[in-house]
Amino acid sequence: MAFISMVVVSSTTGAIAYIVKPIMNYIFVNKDSTYLYLLPFVIIVIFIIRGIFQIFQDYQMKYCSLKILEEIRSELYNKIIKLPLEFFDQSQVGMLMSRMINDVDNIRRSFPQMISFLKRILTVGFLIGVAYHQSFLLATCATVVLPLIAFPIYIINKKLRKFSRKRQTKLADMSSILQEVFSSMNVIKSSASEAKEIKKFNKENRRLLKITLKREVINMVTGPILEVCTGVGLALVILFGGSQVIQGKITPGDLFSFITAISLIFNPLTKLGDSNIIIQEALVGAERVFSLLESPDIIEEEEGKEVLQGPLDFLSFKNVNFTYANTKEPALKNINFTIKKGERVAIVGPSGSGKSTIVKLITRFYKPDSGEILINNKNISDFTLNSLRKYITIVTQSSSLFNVSIKDNISYGSENFTNEDIIRVAKIAYAHEFIKKLPNGYDTLVGERGSTLSEGQKQRIIIARALLKNPELLILDEATSALDTESEFLVRKALENLLINRTAIIIAHRLTTILNANRIIVISKGEIVDMGIHEELLQRCSLYKKLYELEFTSDTATSYY
Repeated sequence: MAFISMVVVSSTTGAIAYIVKPIMNYIFVNKDSTYLYLLPFVIIVIFIIRGIFQIFQDYQMKYCSLKILEEIRSELYNKIIKLPLEFFDQSQVGMLMSRMINDVDNIRRSFPQMISFLKRILTVGFLIGVAYHQSFLLATCATVVLPLIAFPIYIINKKLRKFSRKRQTKLADMSSILQEVFSSMNVIKSSASEAKEIKKFNKENRRLLKITLKREVINMVTGPILEVCTGVGLALVILFGGSQVIQGKITPGDLFSFITAISLIFNPLTKLGDSNIIIQEALVGAERVFSLLESPDIIEEEEGKEVLQGPLDFLSFKNVNFTYANTKEPALKNINFTIKKGERVAIVGPSGSGKSTIVKLITRFYKPDSGEILINNKNISDFTLNSLRKYITIVTQSSSLFNVSIKDNISYGSENFTNEDIIRVAKIAYAHEFIKKLPNGYDTLVGERGSTLSEGQKQRIIIARALLKNPELLILDEATSALDTESEFLVRKALENLLINRTAIIIAHRLTTILNANRIIVISKGEIVDMGIHEELLQRCSLYKKLYELEFTSDTATSYY
Protein backbone atom coordinates (compact mmCIF):
# COMPACT_ATOMS: atom_id res chain seq x y z
CA MET A 1 0.00 0.00 0.00
CA ALA A 2 2.87 2.36 0.80
CA PHE A 3 4.49 1.58 -2.54
CA ILE A 4 1.25 2.31 -4.45
CA SER A 5 0.94 5.61 -2.56
CA MET A 6 4.55 6.39 -3.36
CA VAL A 7 3.89 5.87 -7.09
CA VAL A 8 0.95 8.31 -6.92
CA VAL A 9 3.02 10.93 -5.05
CA SER A 10 5.89 10.58 -7.53
CA SER A 11 3.54 10.88 -10.52
CA THR A 12 2.08 14.14 -9.12
CA THR A 13 5.61 15.62 -9.20
CA GLY A 14 5.78 14.76 -12.91
CA ALA A 15 2.32 16.32 -13.37
CA ILE A 16 3.49 19.55 -11.72
CA ALA A 17 6.41 19.79 -14.14
CA TYR A 18 4.16 19.01 -17.11
CA ILE A 19 1.52 21.63 -16.22
CA VAL A 20 4.11 24.44 -16.39
CA LYS A 21 3.94 24.25 -20.21
CA PRO A 22 0.20 25.10 -20.59
CA ILE A 23 0.51 27.71 -17.83
CA MET A 24 3.26 29.52 -19.76
CA ASN A 25 1.73 29.06 -23.22
CA TYR A 26 -2.00 29.53 -22.57
CA ILE A 27 -1.99 32.03 -19.71
CA PHE A 28 1.19 34.14 -20.06
CA VAL A 29 1.70 33.95 -23.85
CA ASN A 30 -1.84 33.50 -25.29
CA LYS A 31 -3.56 35.28 -22.34
CA ASP A 32 -6.45 32.75 -22.36
CA SER A 33 -8.75 33.54 -19.40
CA THR A 34 -10.36 30.07 -19.53
CA TYR A 35 -7.06 28.44 -18.60
CA LEU A 36 -6.44 31.19 -16.04
CA TYR A 37 -9.33 29.78 -13.94
CA LEU A 38 -8.93 26.13 -14.89
CA LEU A 39 -5.21 25.48 -14.36
CA PRO A 40 -4.99 26.86 -10.78
CA PHE A 41 -7.87 24.52 -9.89
CA VAL A 42 -5.94 21.62 -11.47
CA ILE A 43 -2.84 22.57 -9.44
CA ILE A 44 -4.89 22.52 -6.20
CA VAL A 45 -6.34 19.08 -7.08
CA ILE A 46 -2.83 17.75 -7.83
CA PHE A 47 -1.52 18.95 -4.44
CA ILE A 48 -4.57 17.61 -2.57
CA ILE A 49 -4.07 14.18 -4.15
CA ARG A 50 -0.35 14.42 -3.38
CA GLY A 51 -1.00 15.34 0.27
CA ILE A 52 -3.56 12.56 0.87
CA PHE A 53 -1.35 9.85 -0.57
CA GLN A 54 1.73 11.27 1.18
CA ILE A 55 0.00 10.94 4.58
CA PHE A 56 -1.20 7.44 3.75
CA GLN A 57 2.27 6.41 2.60
CA ASP A 58 3.95 7.84 5.71
CA TYR A 59 1.48 6.10 8.04
CA GLN A 60 1.88 2.73 6.33
CA MET A 61 5.66 2.95 6.45
CA LYS A 62 5.72 4.05 10.10
CA TYR A 63 3.45 1.15 10.99
CA CYS A 64 5.50 -1.34 8.94
CA SER A 65 8.83 -0.13 10.34
CA LEU A 66 7.62 -0.32 13.95
CA LYS A 67 6.07 -3.75 13.37
CA ILE A 68 9.30 -4.97 11.77
CA LEU A 69 11.23 -3.54 14.72
CA GLU A 70 9.01 -5.50 17.11
CA GLU A 71 9.26 -8.75 15.15
CA ILE A 72 13.03 -8.65 14.52
CA ARG A 73 13.74 -7.73 18.15
CA SER A 74 11.46 -10.56 19.37
CA GLU A 75 13.03 -13.03 16.96
CA LEU A 76 16.52 -11.96 18.03
CA TYR A 77 15.62 -12.23 21.73
CA ASN A 78 14.04 -15.65 21.20
CA LYS A 79 17.20 -16.81 19.43
CA ILE A 80 19.64 -15.40 21.98
CA ILE A 81 17.82 -16.69 25.06
CA LYS A 82 17.86 -20.23 23.63
CA LEU A 83 21.58 -20.25 22.87
CA PRO A 84 23.85 -22.46 24.99
CA LEU A 85 25.67 -21.05 28.02
CA GLU A 86 28.95 -21.34 26.13
CA PHE A 87 27.82 -18.52 23.81
CA PHE A 88 27.24 -16.16 26.75
CA ASP A 89 30.57 -17.08 28.33
CA GLN A 90 32.27 -15.91 25.13
CA SER A 91 30.11 -12.83 24.42
CA GLN A 92 30.02 -9.37 25.95
CA VAL A 93 26.69 -8.34 27.47
CA GLY A 94 27.07 -4.84 26.03
CA MET A 95 27.54 -6.26 22.52
CA LEU A 96 24.33 -8.28 22.78
CA MET A 97 22.44 -5.27 24.15
CA SER A 98 23.75 -3.10 21.31
CA ARG A 99 22.49 -5.58 18.71
CA MET A 100 19.11 -5.86 20.43
CA ILE A 101 18.62 -2.09 20.71
CA ASN A 102 20.88 -0.02 18.41
CA ASP A 103 21.25 -2.33 15.42
CA VAL A 104 17.58 -3.32 15.29
CA ASP A 105 16.54 0.33 15.64
CA ASN A 106 18.84 1.26 12.74
CA ILE A 107 17.02 -1.32 10.61
CA ARG A 108 13.68 0.16 11.69
CA ARG A 109 14.76 3.72 10.86
CA SER A 110 15.87 2.65 7.41
CA PHE A 111 12.47 1.50 6.17
CA PRO A 112 10.88 4.97 5.78
CA GLN A 113 14.20 6.15 4.32
CA MET A 114 14.24 3.28 1.83
CA ILE A 115 10.75 4.23 0.71
CA SER A 116 11.84 7.87 0.45
CA PHE A 117 14.86 6.69 -1.53
CA LEU A 118 12.62 4.68 -3.89
CA LYS A 119 10.16 7.55 -4.10
CA ARG A 120 12.90 9.92 -5.20
CA ILE A 121 14.13 7.41 -7.79
CA LEU A 122 10.55 6.98 -9.08
CA THR A 123 10.05 10.74 -9.10
CA VAL A 124 13.23 11.11 -11.15
CA GLY A 125 11.90 8.42 -13.51
CA PHE A 126 8.57 10.22 -14.04
CA LEU A 127 10.32 13.55 -14.56
CA ILE A 128 12.77 12.07 -17.06
CA GLY A 129 9.74 10.67 -18.90
CA VAL A 130 8.20 14.16 -19.00
CA ALA A 131 11.51 15.62 -20.17
CA TYR A 132 11.95 13.12 -22.99
CA HIS A 133 8.30 13.57 -23.99
CA GLN A 134 8.92 17.28 -24.46
CA SER A 135 12.35 17.16 -26.12
CA PHE A 136 14.60 14.18 -26.72
CA LEU A 137 17.64 16.38 -27.46
CA LEU A 138 17.30 18.57 -24.36
CA ALA A 139 16.56 15.55 -22.14
CA THR A 140 19.71 13.84 -23.39
CA CYS A 141 21.75 16.99 -22.69
CA ALA A 142 20.38 17.19 -19.15
CA THR A 143 20.67 13.53 -18.22
CA VAL A 144 24.04 12.75 -19.85
CA VAL A 145 25.68 13.67 -16.52
CA LEU A 146 23.65 11.15 -14.48
CA PRO A 147 25.81 8.08 -15.32
CA LEU A 148 28.86 10.09 -14.24
CA ILE A 149 27.40 10.21 -10.70
CA ALA A 150 27.21 6.43 -10.30
CA PHE A 151 30.91 5.66 -9.70
CA PRO A 152 31.63 8.30 -7.03
CA ILE A 153 28.37 7.38 -5.25
CA TYR A 154 29.43 3.71 -5.28
CA ILE A 155 32.79 4.59 -3.70
CA ILE A 156 31.10 6.86 -1.15
CA ASN A 157 28.65 4.09 -0.17
CA LYS A 158 31.51 1.64 0.42
CA LYS A 159 33.26 4.17 2.66
CA LEU A 160 30.04 5.01 4.49
CA ARG A 161 29.35 1.36 5.22
CA LYS A 162 32.92 0.83 6.42
CA PHE A 163 32.75 3.70 8.91
CA SER A 164 29.18 2.82 9.91
CA ARG A 165 30.41 -0.68 10.72
CA LYS A 166 33.24 0.76 12.82
CA ARG A 167 30.82 3.11 14.55
CA GLN A 168 28.39 0.29 15.44
CA THR A 169 31.27 -1.79 16.81
CA LYS A 170 32.46 1.14 18.90
CA LEU A 171 28.93 1.74 20.21
CA ALA A 172 28.79 -1.92 21.26
CA ASP A 173 32.17 -1.52 23.01
CA MET A 174 30.87 1.52 24.88
CA SER A 175 27.75 -0.39 25.91
CA SER A 176 29.99 -3.13 27.31
CA ILE A 177 32.06 -0.58 29.23
CA LEU A 178 28.95 1.08 30.68
CA GLN A 179 27.39 -2.26 31.62
CA GLU A 180 30.60 -3.35 33.35
CA VAL A 181 31.05 -0.04 35.18
CA PHE A 182 27.45 0.31 36.37
CA SER A 183 27.37 -3.29 37.63
CA SER A 184 30.72 -2.90 39.44
CA MET A 185 30.13 0.50 41.02
CA ASN A 186 30.82 -0.76 44.55
CA VAL A 187 34.32 -1.92 43.49
CA ILE A 188 35.00 1.36 41.66
CA LYS A 189 33.90 3.45 44.65
CA SER A 190 35.81 1.38 47.18
CA SER A 191 38.96 1.60 45.02
CA ALA A 192 38.54 5.36 44.42
CA SER A 193 38.89 4.64 40.70
CA GLU A 194 36.34 7.15 39.39
CA ALA A 195 39.01 9.27 37.66
CA LYS A 196 40.47 6.19 35.97
CA GLU A 197 37.05 5.11 34.66
CA ILE A 198 36.25 8.65 33.46
CA LYS A 199 39.55 8.72 31.54
CA LYS A 200 38.83 5.31 30.03
CA PHE A 201 35.31 6.32 28.97
CA ASN A 202 36.42 9.67 27.53
CA LYS A 203 39.07 7.89 25.44
CA GLU A 204 36.45 5.59 23.90
CA ASN A 205 34.06 8.52 23.48
CA ARG A 206 36.69 10.45 21.51
CA ARG A 207 37.29 7.44 19.26
CA LEU A 208 33.56 7.29 18.57
CA LEU A 209 33.57 11.01 17.75
CA LYS A 210 36.45 10.60 15.25
CA ILE A 211 34.78 7.67 13.50
CA THR A 212 31.41 9.47 13.32
CA LEU A 213 33.05 12.66 12.05
CA LYS A 214 34.87 10.78 9.26
CA ARG A 215 31.59 9.18 8.24
CA GLU A 216 29.81 12.57 8.17
CA VAL A 217 32.61 14.14 6.09
CA ILE A 218 32.32 11.35 3.51
CA ASN A 219 28.55 11.79 3.41
CA MET A 220 28.95 15.55 2.91
CA VAL A 221 30.72 14.91 -0.42
CA THR A 222 27.54 13.45 -1.93
CA GLY A 223 25.63 16.75 -2.01
CA PRO A 224 28.28 18.85 -3.80
CA ILE A 225 28.85 16.10 -6.42
CA LEU A 226 25.14 16.04 -7.24
CA GLU A 227 24.88 19.84 -7.21
CA VAL A 228 27.76 20.16 -9.67
CA CYS A 229 26.03 17.64 -11.93
CA THR A 230 22.80 19.66 -11.56
CA GLY A 231 24.61 22.83 -12.62
CA VAL A 232 26.18 21.13 -15.64
CA GLY A 233 22.83 19.66 -16.69
CA LEU A 234 20.96 23.00 -16.38
CA ALA A 235 23.74 24.85 -18.21
CA LEU A 236 23.50 22.43 -21.14
CA VAL A 237 19.68 22.75 -21.19
CA ILE A 238 19.80 26.56 -21.20
CA LEU A 239 22.49 26.54 -23.92
CA PHE A 240 20.68 24.20 -26.32
CA GLY A 241 17.13 25.11 -25.25
CA GLY A 242 17.75 28.85 -25.51
CA SER A 243 19.11 28.45 -29.03
CA GLN A 244 15.99 26.47 -30.04
CA VAL A 245 13.67 29.18 -28.60
CA ILE A 246 15.60 31.84 -30.51
CA GLN A 247 15.29 29.75 -33.68
CA GLY A 248 11.54 29.34 -33.05
CA LYS A 249 11.70 25.54 -32.84
CA ILE A 250 10.13 25.45 -29.33
CA THR A 251 8.08 27.91 -27.29
CA PRO A 252 9.22 29.58 -24.06
CA GLY A 253 6.58 27.46 -22.28
CA ASP A 254 8.23 24.30 -23.59
CA LEU A 255 11.61 25.46 -22.29
CA PHE A 256 10.34 26.57 -18.85
CA SER A 257 8.38 23.33 -18.45
CA PHE A 258 11.51 21.44 -19.37
CA ILE A 259 13.71 23.45 -16.97
CA THR A 260 11.13 22.82 -14.20
CA ALA A 261 11.26 19.09 -14.89
CA ILE A 262 15.07 19.06 -14.88
CA SER A 263 15.20 21.12 -11.65
CA LEU A 264 12.77 18.69 -10.05
CA ILE A 265 14.89 15.75 -11.29
CA PHE A 266 18.02 16.97 -9.55
CA ASN A 267 16.24 18.15 -6.39
CA PRO A 268 15.44 14.61 -5.11
CA LEU A 269 18.86 13.42 -6.25
CA THR A 270 20.59 16.01 -4.03
CA LYS A 271 18.57 14.72 -1.06
CA LEU A 272 19.57 11.09 -1.59
CA GLY A 273 22.54 11.63 0.72
CA ASP A 274 20.21 12.21 3.69
CA SER A 275 18.61 8.81 3.18
CA ASN A 276 21.85 7.15 2.13
CA ILE A 277 23.66 7.43 5.46
CA ILE A 278 20.70 5.95 7.35
CA ILE A 279 20.39 3.12 4.81
CA GLN A 280 24.12 2.34 5.06
CA GLU A 281 23.81 2.22 8.86
CA ALA A 282 20.83 -0.09 8.48
CA LEU A 283 22.81 -2.42 6.20
CA VAL A 284 25.54 -2.64 8.83
CA GLY A 285 22.92 -3.21 11.55
CA ALA A 286 21.32 -5.92 9.42
CA GLU A 287 24.70 -7.61 8.95
CA ARG A 288 25.21 -7.72 12.73
CA VAL A 289 21.64 -8.80 13.53
CA PHE A 290 21.42 -11.53 10.91
CA SER A 291 24.90 -12.78 11.77
CA LEU A 292 23.22 -13.88 15.00
CA LEU A 293 19.90 -14.96 13.52
CA GLU A 294 21.21 -16.93 10.57
CA SER A 295 24.81 -17.90 11.34
CA PRO A 296 25.30 -21.69 11.00
CA ASP A 297 27.88 -21.50 13.81
CA ILE A 298 25.43 -20.02 16.35
CA ILE A 299 22.84 -22.69 17.01
CA GLU A 300 20.28 -23.13 19.72
CA GLU A 301 20.70 -25.75 22.41
CA GLU A 302 20.03 -29.26 21.20
CA GLU A 303 17.57 -31.30 23.21
CA GLY A 304 15.90 -34.68 23.24
CA LYS A 305 12.23 -35.47 22.89
CA GLU A 306 11.56 -37.52 26.03
CA VAL A 307 10.07 -35.81 29.10
CA LEU A 308 11.99 -36.64 32.30
CA GLN A 309 9.49 -37.75 34.94
CA GLY A 310 9.27 -39.91 38.03
CA PRO A 311 11.62 -40.27 41.00
CA LEU A 312 15.40 -40.24 40.63
CA ASP A 313 16.81 -43.75 41.01
CA PHE A 314 20.42 -42.87 40.20
CA LEU A 315 22.69 -40.44 38.35
CA SER A 316 25.81 -41.81 36.65
CA PHE A 317 28.88 -40.37 34.95
CA LYS A 318 30.54 -42.90 32.63
CA ASN A 319 33.96 -42.05 31.15
CA VAL A 320 33.06 -38.37 30.77
CA ASN A 321 35.61 -36.02 29.20
CA PHE A 322 35.20 -32.30 28.54
CA THR A 323 37.36 -29.40 27.29
CA TYR A 324 36.24 -25.76 27.18
CA ALA A 325 36.40 -23.93 23.87
CA ASN A 326 39.65 -22.05 23.19
CA THR A 327 41.54 -24.12 25.78
CA LYS A 328 43.86 -27.08 25.29
CA GLU A 329 43.85 -28.65 28.74
CA PRO A 330 40.76 -30.81 29.46
CA ALA A 331 38.56 -29.59 32.30
CA LEU A 332 37.38 -33.16 33.05
CA LYS A 333 39.17 -36.42 32.25
CA ASN A 334 37.55 -39.85 32.42
CA ILE A 335 35.04 -39.04 35.19
CA ASN A 336 33.14 -42.03 36.61
CA PHE A 337 30.76 -42.06 39.60
CA THR A 338 27.18 -42.97 40.52
CA ILE A 339 24.80 -41.26 42.94
CA LYS A 340 21.81 -43.24 44.18
CA LYS A 341 18.43 -41.96 45.34
CA GLY A 342 18.62 -40.28 48.75
CA GLU A 343 22.41 -40.07 48.79
CA ARG A 344 24.24 -36.91 49.76
CA VAL A 345 27.48 -36.78 47.77
CA ALA A 346 30.11 -34.06 48.15
CA ILE A 347 32.68 -33.08 45.53
CA VAL A 348 35.81 -31.33 46.83
CA GLY A 349 39.07 -30.17 45.34
CA PRO A 350 41.28 -27.15 44.75
CA SER A 351 39.96 -24.16 42.85
CA GLY A 352 39.83 -24.88 39.11
CA SER A 353 39.81 -28.65 39.58
CA GLY A 354 36.53 -29.10 37.63
CA LYS A 355 33.88 -29.22 40.37
CA SER A 356 31.55 -26.62 38.85
CA THR A 357 32.11 -28.07 35.37
CA ILE A 358 30.46 -31.28 36.58
CA VAL A 359 27.36 -29.25 37.52
CA LYS A 360 27.30 -27.56 34.11
CA LEU A 361 27.35 -30.96 32.41
CA ILE A 362 24.55 -32.40 34.59
CA THR A 363 22.26 -29.49 33.66
CA ARG A 364 23.44 -29.63 30.02
CA PHE A 365 24.76 -26.08 30.04
CA TYR A 366 27.59 -27.83 28.20
CA LYS A 367 27.79 -31.16 26.42
CA PRO A 368 30.56 -33.68 27.21
CA ASP A 369 33.10 -34.31 24.48
CA SER A 370 32.81 -38.03 25.13
CA GLY A 371 31.25 -40.41 27.62
CA GLU A 372 27.70 -40.52 29.01
CA ILE A 373 25.72 -38.89 31.79
CA LEU A 374 22.73 -41.05 32.73
CA ILE A 375 19.62 -40.48 34.81
CA ASN A 376 17.73 -43.70 35.54
CA ASN A 377 19.84 -45.45 32.90
CA LYS A 378 18.92 -42.97 30.12
CA ASN A 379 21.30 -40.47 28.59
CA ILE A 380 20.36 -36.92 29.65
CA SER A 381 20.66 -35.83 25.98
CA ASP A 382 17.46 -37.84 25.33
CA PHE A 383 15.42 -35.58 27.62
CA THR A 384 13.87 -32.21 26.82
CA LEU A 385 15.82 -29.35 28.37
CA ASN A 386 12.69 -28.03 30.07
CA SER A 387 11.95 -31.30 31.89
CA LEU A 388 15.63 -31.94 32.76
CA ARG A 389 16.20 -28.51 34.29
CA LYS A 390 12.94 -28.54 36.21
CA TYR A 391 14.07 -31.90 37.61
CA ILE A 392 17.22 -30.28 39.04
CA THR A 393 17.71 -27.21 41.23
CA ILE A 394 21.05 -25.46 41.74
CA VAL A 395 21.69 -23.22 44.75
CA THR A 396 24.93 -21.24 44.50
CA GLN A 397 26.52 -18.34 46.37
CA SER A 398 25.79 -16.12 43.34
CA SER A 399 22.22 -17.23 42.54
CA SER A 400 20.27 -14.35 41.06
CA LEU A 401 17.19 -12.50 42.17
CA PHE A 402 15.13 -10.45 39.73
CA ASN A 403 13.80 -6.95 40.21
CA VAL A 404 10.30 -8.18 40.99
CA SER A 405 8.48 -8.95 44.24
CA ILE A 406 9.75 -11.46 46.78
CA LYS A 407 6.71 -13.61 46.00
CA ASP A 408 7.60 -13.67 42.30
CA ASN A 409 11.23 -14.45 43.09
CA ILE A 410 10.30 -17.41 45.28
CA SER A 411 7.86 -18.78 42.69
CA TYR A 412 10.25 -18.27 39.74
CA GLY A 413 10.47 -21.52 37.77
CA SER A 414 7.62 -23.22 39.69
CA GLU A 415 4.10 -24.10 38.59
CA ASN A 416 0.81 -24.88 40.36
CA PHE A 417 1.47 -23.15 43.67
CA THR A 418 -0.59 -21.04 46.06
CA ASN A 419 0.24 -18.11 48.34
CA GLU A 420 0.08 -20.54 51.24
CA ASP A 421 2.78 -22.65 49.54
CA ILE A 422 5.03 -19.60 49.23
CA ILE A 423 4.61 -18.70 52.91
CA ARG A 424 5.20 -22.34 53.91
CA VAL A 425 8.52 -22.64 52.08
CA ALA A 426 9.59 -19.18 53.29
CA LYS A 427 9.08 -20.34 56.90
CA ILE A 428 11.09 -23.52 56.26
CA ALA A 429 13.85 -21.37 54.72
CA TYR A 430 13.88 -19.00 57.76
CA ALA A 431 12.84 -16.13 55.48
CA HIS A 432 9.28 -15.46 56.64
CA GLU A 433 10.23 -13.35 59.67
CA PHE A 434 12.33 -10.80 57.81
CA ILE A 435 9.88 -10.73 54.86
CA LYS A 436 7.02 -9.77 57.22
CA LYS A 437 9.00 -6.73 58.39
CA LEU A 438 9.51 -5.36 54.87
CA PRO A 439 7.29 -2.42 53.76
CA ASN A 440 5.08 -4.51 51.47
CA GLY A 441 5.81 -7.97 52.81
CA TYR A 442 5.87 -10.58 50.06
CA ASP A 443 4.99 -7.90 47.47
CA THR A 444 8.16 -5.89 48.20
CA LEU A 445 10.38 -5.31 45.16
CA VAL A 446 13.91 -6.55 45.82
CA GLY A 447 15.78 -4.20 43.42
CA GLU A 448 18.22 -5.17 40.72
CA ARG A 449 19.88 -8.48 41.67
CA GLY A 450 18.25 -8.18 45.10
CA SER A 451 20.17 -4.98 45.96
CA THR A 452 17.77 -4.02 48.80
CA LEU A 453 18.45 -7.27 50.69
CA SER A 454 21.45 -8.61 52.58
CA GLU A 455 23.37 -11.61 51.22
CA GLY A 456 21.87 -13.87 53.88
CA GLN A 457 18.33 -12.71 53.08
CA LYS A 458 18.87 -13.24 49.35
CA GLN A 459 20.21 -16.72 49.95
CA ARG A 460 17.22 -17.70 52.10
CA ILE A 461 14.83 -16.51 49.38
CA ILE A 462 16.75 -18.66 46.89
CA ILE A 463 16.46 -21.63 49.25
CA ALA A 464 12.71 -20.99 49.52
CA ARG A 465 12.58 -20.99 45.69
CA ALA A 466 14.33 -24.37 45.66
CA LEU A 467 11.91 -25.75 48.26
CA LEU A 468 8.89 -24.62 46.23
CA LYS A 469 10.32 -26.19 43.09
CA ASN A 470 10.79 -29.45 45.07
CA PRO A 471 13.43 -30.97 42.74
CA GLU A 472 14.40 -34.60 42.49
CA LEU A 473 18.09 -33.64 42.44
CA LEU A 474 19.51 -30.75 44.46
CA ILE A 475 22.93 -29.25 43.72
CA LEU A 476 24.56 -26.94 46.28
CA ASP A 477 27.53 -25.08 44.81
CA GLU A 478 29.16 -23.64 47.97
CA ALA A 479 25.97 -21.88 48.94
CA THR A 480 27.29 -20.33 52.17
CA SER A 481 30.86 -19.24 51.47
CA ALA A 482 30.09 -15.53 51.01
CA LEU A 483 28.11 -14.99 54.22
CA ASP A 484 28.86 -13.51 57.62
CA THR A 485 28.64 -15.74 60.71
CA GLU A 486 25.08 -14.86 61.73
CA SER A 487 23.70 -15.11 58.19
CA GLU A 488 25.61 -18.34 57.61
CA PHE A 489 24.02 -19.91 60.68
CA LEU A 490 20.47 -19.12 59.47
CA VAL A 491 21.25 -20.18 55.89
CA ARG A 492 22.73 -23.47 57.11
CA LYS A 493 19.57 -24.19 59.13
CA ALA A 494 17.52 -23.44 56.01
CA LEU A 495 19.75 -25.75 53.96
CA GLU A 496 19.30 -28.50 56.54
CA ASN A 497 15.54 -28.32 55.89
CA LEU A 498 16.11 -28.24 52.14
CA LEU A 499 18.24 -31.39 52.22
CA ILE A 500 15.78 -33.55 54.16
CA ASN A 501 14.92 -36.74 52.19
CA ARG A 502 16.55 -35.36 49.05
CA THR A 503 19.25 -36.59 46.66
CA ALA A 504 21.98 -33.94 46.72
CA ILE A 505 25.36 -33.07 45.23
CA ILE A 506 27.35 -30.66 47.38
CA ILE A 507 30.13 -28.77 45.61
CA ALA A 508 32.36 -27.58 48.44
CA HIS A 509 35.33 -25.28 48.78
CA ARG A 510 35.00 -25.29 52.58
CA LEU A 511 35.12 -28.72 54.17
CA THR A 512 32.80 -27.74 57.03
CA THR A 513 29.90 -28.41 54.71
CA ILE A 514 30.62 -32.03 53.80
CA LEU A 515 31.94 -33.96 56.79
CA ASN A 516 28.77 -36.06 57.15
CA ALA A 517 28.16 -36.68 53.43
CA ASN A 518 27.42 -40.30 52.42
CA ARG A 519 30.37 -40.08 50.06
CA ILE A 520 33.06 -37.51 49.24
CA ILE A 521 34.60 -37.35 45.76
CA VAL A 522 38.04 -35.73 45.64
CA ILE A 523 38.92 -34.16 42.29
CA SER A 524 42.11 -32.51 41.06
CA LYS A 525 43.03 -31.16 37.60
CA GLY A 526 39.85 -32.63 36.14
CA GLU A 527 40.42 -36.16 37.46
CA ILE A 528 38.92 -38.09 40.38
CA VAL A 529 41.80 -38.95 42.72
CA ASP A 530 39.76 -40.70 45.43
CA MET A 531 36.31 -41.14 46.93
CA GLY A 532 34.99 -42.33 50.27
CA ILE A 533 33.82 -41.01 53.64
CA HIS A 534 35.64 -38.34 55.63
CA GLU A 535 37.56 -40.68 57.98
CA GLU A 536 38.73 -42.94 55.16
CA LEU A 537 39.96 -40.07 53.02
CA LEU A 538 41.91 -38.55 55.91
CA GLN A 539 43.82 -41.78 56.20
CA ARG A 540 44.57 -42.55 52.54
CA CYS A 541 44.14 -39.38 50.39
CA SER A 542 47.02 -36.91 50.74
CA LEU A 543 45.19 -34.17 48.78
CA TYR A 544 42.09 -34.41 50.97
CA LYS A 545 44.24 -34.37 54.10
CA LYS A 546 46.08 -31.31 52.83
CA LEU A 547 42.80 -29.47 52.09
CA TYR A 548 41.50 -30.44 55.52
CA GLU A 549 44.63 -29.26 57.34
CA LEU A 550 44.68 -25.96 55.44
CA GLU A 551 41.18 -25.17 56.67
CA PHE A 552 41.43 -26.51 60.21
CA THR A 553 44.34 -25.45 62.32
CA SER A 554 42.72 -26.17 65.68
CA ASP A 555 39.43 -27.75 66.68
CA THR A 556 37.42 -29.80 64.22
CA ALA A 557 34.56 -27.70 62.89
CA THR A 558 30.99 -28.70 63.60
CA SER A 559 29.16 -30.24 60.65
CA TYR A 560 25.84 -28.72 59.74
CA TYR A 561 24.87 -31.39 57.19
